[in-house]
Amino acid sequence: MRGFPLLFAAFCALAAPTIAYADVPDPGGAGPTPTGGAAPSAARLVVPVAGAAARIVAGRAIPPAAAPEPVKEAILRANDLIGKPYRWGGGHRSFVAGGYDCSGAVSYALHGGGLLSSPLDSSSLGRWGAAGAGRWVTVYTNPGHAYMAIAGIRLDTSSAGDPHGGRGPRWRPLRTTNAGFHTRHPAGL
Repeated sequence: MRGFPLLFAAFCALAAPTIAYADVPDPGGAGPTPTGGAAPSAARLVVPVAGAAARIVAGRAIPPAAAPEPVKEAILRANDLIGKPYRWGGGHRSFVAGGYDCSGAVSYALHGGGLLSSPLDSSSLGRWGAAGAGRWVTVYTNPGHAYMAIAGIRLDTSSAGDPHGGRGPRWRPLRTTNAGFHTRHPAGL
């Protein structure tokens, strides 16, 4: 029985996997800094939700435990943008911006998951990745707008279908129709 407390602690650590969730400060409104997996200056632990669908809690997304690591990281990085203002062209020149437009927000999330090396506009996202919907990540794009579905929730700057009508980068329920948009996804996801 001597080793039982250590064995039990080790089992608990394995049974409830945790991932880093960054609350990155926004000094002077310069915008969040994608950490790309690096340890942020202010972090807390989040236990992913069971299953394959993310959950929106208090405006932030909690990734699903069953998701691959790039998907979890993309969700957590996208959380950095929640509450940032909509700014046309925001996030196009750099991942760090004071506000984000649709493609800037999608680019930021993809970069956070290690799936994109430089920001893309809506038209460029239409040629990015592989054609069609992905299992975990799907980017919906046309020349005027882009948004993404990731693990069963939507990252979008448009208030379409938003029960609260908020503008700017926000997590929202999936749309009932994606008519007029091309679908792209990262290979394997």
